[in-house]
Amino acid sequence: QVQLVESGGGLVQAGDSLRLSCAASGLPFSNYHMGWFRQAPGNEREFVARINWSGTSTPYAESVKGRFTISRNNAKNTVYLQMNSLKPEDTAVYYCAAARRIPGEYNYWGQGTQVTVSS
Repeated sequence: QVQLVESGGGLVQAGDSLRLSCAASGLPFSNYHMGWFRQAPGNEREFVARINWSGTSTPYAESVKGRFTISRNNAKNTVYLQMNSLKPEDTAVYYCAAARRIPGEYNYWGQGTQVTVSS
């Protein structure tokens, strides 16, 4: 079965950096677009970043542009989210997801990893 497993979350201070990883299995990873989303308590899940199958297209949410970088390693079936200059408002559960086609729905989701940024 398909599994997306996020890791790398934690508790950091404002201004610090974290790198999230999402390891995929059970799907032809290089055929899928990969996205990162986040959900803060009381808020709806929101888009953070996406990377197409080849890594040549990487749109970002305005709130993270210039601070976060999404990348992928198709040989390792892994997508990353490098998060720099973290702010308290970045606190959320971060999810990775896989989409066969963009535009289109995301077909598979991970279980999420908590990121907490203290001021």
